[in-house]
Amino acid sequence: MNKRKIIHDGSVVNLGIETVTLPTGSTMELEVVRHPGGAAVIAIDDQQRVCLLRQYRHAAGGWLWELPAGKIDVPETPDHTAKRELQEEAGLTADHWKPLGNFLSTPGFCDERIHLYLATGLSQAKAEPHPHEVIEIHWKNLDEALHMCARGEIDDGKTLLGLMRAADMLHFPESTE
Repeated sequence: MNKRKIIHDGSVVNLGIETVTLPTGSTMELEVVRHPGGAAVIAIDDQQRVCLLRQYRHAAGGWLWELPAGKIDVPETPDHTAKRELQEEAGLTADHWKPLGNFLSTPGFCDERIHLYLATGLSQAKAEPHPHEVIEIHWKNLDEALHMCARGEIDDGKTLLGLMRAADMLHFPESTE
C-alpha cells in the first residue's frame, strides 16, 4: 500500500508525496498531483464550424485557443461536466452527444483524466463564465481548426486531441463504432 503525505489540498488539486513500490520492487518517493478530472467539448454546428475559445491562461503565459472545457465537480459525471461547461463558457446547448474517449493529461506526475465529447445539434443559451475566466468565443471551419493545429497555433493538448478525434469520427464514422 502506498503512503501519502499531503503538501497542499486546494480547490483544484491535491499535491502529495507518495511512497510507492515500483514493479521492480524498489521503493521511492514521488510528487503526485491528484485532480478530479475534466471534460472537453468539440461543438460542431451544421456548417461544420467548431466552437473555439480564445482564453487567457496565466499559468500558460497568455492567450490560448481551447475547446469549452472544465473540471469535474465531484460527484457530477463527466458528461454532465461537458454539458455544463459548454453552456457556461460558450453559451450553447446540444441535442446530440457522442463520447470520444478520454486521456491522461500529464501522467508523469498527475492523475487528471480528461473526457472528450462531440456535441452537435447546437442551440444558443446564455454564456455564464466564472469571474476568473477571460474568454472570447470564435467559430472556425473544422478544417481551418485542424490547420491551426498543424501550424502550431493551437498547442493546448485537450484541444489538439479533441479536434483530431472529432475529425476522425466525422470523416471515418465506422472507425469509432
